[in-house]
Amino acid sequence: MFNTLIRISYDGTNYSGFQIQANAPTVQGELERALGVIYKQEIRIIGAGRTDAGVHALGQAASYFAPFRVAVENLPQAINGLLPSDIVVKGAEEVPEDFHARFSAERKAYSYTLDRAIYPRVMKRLYSLHLPGQLDLDAMRIAAELLTGTHDFEAFQASGSNVANTKRTLYSIDLIEKQYDQVLSLYYEGSGFLYRMVRLITGTLIRVGKGKLEADQVEAALLGINPSAVGPTVPAHGLCLENVFYRYE
Repeated sequence: MFNTLIRISYDGTNYSGFQIQANAPTVQGELERALGVIYKQEIRIIGAGRTDAGVHALGQAASYFAPFRVAVENLPQAINGLLPSDIVVKGAEEVPEDFHARFSAERKAYSYTLDRAIYPRVMKRLYSLHLPGQLDLDAMRIAAELLTGTHDFEAFQASGSNVANTKRTLYSIDLIEKQYDQVLSLYYEGSGFLYRMVRLITGTLIRVGKGKLEADQVEAALLGINPSAVGPTVPAHGLCLENVFYRYE
């Protein structure tokens, strides 16, 4: 058995998330179907993260045990020939036997994109949240700085999660304004993320930018004192899994 890591990008618009589901199109389902054709048997993959319906990825990762070796330099082309055009395998490599796409991840990076144009732009509608109007970026950066570091982010997870340990480390939250393109991108890099954590933090920072929330209220929410300061959960389509980093690299 050959443990194999593949790097994947996808447009999540037409999928009910990454994780396979019964009677719903998923990215994992499409990948496993393609791999089943190549290896002529059922292949089960392990994703680095379970992106929600409508969430996109430029740097998703997944691992699986292959029953026989296929040259990794040829594998992406072989898989892509069996995938729909909105899912692309960008690379493949053999990894150690004990490698696990989820548990071997050292950190992950996500982005959330805001379309700042006065009117919604058709070509950005599937990949950004339209948000015109004034935002206080300095206030947003102050609040973001309070959220970086190692904290218990229990207040910043959506209901439905059964994770026991809610402590995570946020290495950075960067706000990058591209005035020429009228776009504001929020980049998050952390040890891991709770269910809808990035979308809840983004919604919180937007409220700060609009003057509806103060930085100290965000800090209080982090401490569990003022949970009503969290959110709202912004829509999925502005979110993108940018990269997954591994210990062995």
